[in-house]
Amino acid sequence: MKNKVFILLLSLLCVSAYAQSKLPVFVTDSLDTYVNRAMKQWQIPGVAVGIVKDGKAVLLKGYGVREAGKPEKVDVNTLFMIGSNTKAFTATALAILDAEKKLSLNDPVQKWLPDFKLYDPWVAKEAMIADLLCHRLGFETFQGDFMFFDSDLNTQEMMERFGKLKPMYGFRTKWGYTNAAFMVAGQIFPKATGKTWGDYLAEGIFKPLGMNSTLALSSAIASASNKAAAHTSMGGPLRKIAYGQLDALSPAGSISSSVSDMSRWVMALLDTGKLDGKRVMPAEAILETRVPRTIMGNGWHMFNKKLFELYGLGWDIHDYEGRKFVGHTGGVNGFVTSVAMIPEERLGIIVLTNTDSNGFFEALRNEIQDAFLGLPYRNYDGIYYKHTTARTAREELLIKQQRDTIATKPRTDLPLPAFAGTYKHELYGNMTMTLEGNKLVARFEHHKGRFANVEALGKNRFLATFNEALYGTKVWPFTIEGGKVKSVKVTVSDFVEFTPYEFVKVK
Repeated sequence: MKNKVFILLLSLLCVSAYAQSKLPVFVTDSLDTYVNRAMKQWQIPGVAVGIVKDGKAVLLKGYGVREAGKPEKVDVNTLFMIGSNTKAFTATALAILDAEKKLSLNDPVQKWLPDFKLYDPWVAKEAMIADLLCHRLGFETFQGDFMFFDSDLNTQEMMERFGKLKPMYGFRTKWGYTNAAFMVAGQIFPKATGKTWGDYLAEGIFKPLGMNSTLALSSAIASASNKAAAHTSMGGPLRKIAYGQLDALSPAGSISSSVSDMSRWVMALLDTGKLDGKRVMPAEAILETRVPRTIMGNGWHMFNKKLFELYGLGWDIHDYEGRKFVGHTGGVNGFVTSVAMIPEERLGIIVLTNTDSNGFFEALRNEIQDAFLGLPYRNYDGIYYKHTTARTAREELLIKQQRDTIATKPRTDLPLPAFAGTYKHELYGNMTMTLEGNKLVARFEHHKGRFANVEALGKNRFLATFNEALYGTKVWPFTIEGGKVKSVKVTVSDFVEFTPYEFVKVK
């Protein structure tokens, strides 16, 4: 027995030594320095990094702490919310059902969800399951997300509102990132399998892959023992924030996972559904998700060759130095993450961070992939940080100038009390505007505890500053007709949604 244990340990050491000999110098000699420098620079409390190569997890490592100011370290089993990296799980699960002939990705959505509606009834009738998973319904990127993101609307209420939202573009004419479409896709699981989206993933993907710590729903992370806290440094110093409550929109972005669990997911994907020599997912399902469905645009890279940018089912697909790249990023309250694969190199890269205000998660991915491809070191993190700090400085200067204007107490087209009252958006619902001191305060019906201080910039323009920095600081113009306030155009941070909401004053 002792001899067998010795032989096993010796073989593991040999495998480790072999793996290390195959790793690029950046990974073996520079990774720790690179990560630790970036964490300090970007104010990132904790990071987890995974690299999969040739069927093995050749690096799994945690850096920093789970929560700023507390001693508990990030390790390979620490849970991070992965945001939109959830989408690949949703798309893969539906592709599995397609491979098993339990549904077809080309089925009309209404075959499974007869009550499914869109603004144009013809589009609702023609839309296929695949259309939900590749962002080609005609909506602008993030359109409707302020209404849905972290709100108290339940899934049915979101479905009803989504069905009335007017797309900005024609059906299948333009790629537009649509979180709510994945929410709709999640409602197909009970019809096709008798299980909820979360239960199907837990039983059909997480358990077979040995992803024993991974959680499908955002509501579950708070009670987990080994979890990263959510942080932001948007609009001020680094601080802990609440986890996003995303379960009504769960198939688009609610999963929490660790770098250890995610490495098993990536290993299986790179081996077209096999893990540890055992088939756990149909190969045709994995390959189906990588078929390009939508044109995102021309490819561009600051240094290397990249010619096109496409989208499959839950995956971004592009060329990179003559190879096919399959990956995605994810961002939710307090977290940004990246999963990337170059299948022909059998290479996968996972980066998880517990702040929503850094570019490091993409910079490190780029650095690692370039190192494995034998490309020069570029210091992407330094470049990203320089660009980000310059943009932040411009934004802060603009806000300072706007606040200087507010301090002069500029005249408004009507007295401040005239702007107070109840406003209504036809889909969102109500927003109340109350006069408190020398400013207005906007509160939103479906976002309890969220408000914006609305201060006069002069005439009909006001500066709205949300109490949660994630939602930004924006100029809101009011429309005035016949000596009365008619409406206000509400915008939020681009991180949440680009498109404006016209709230009409009703009293």
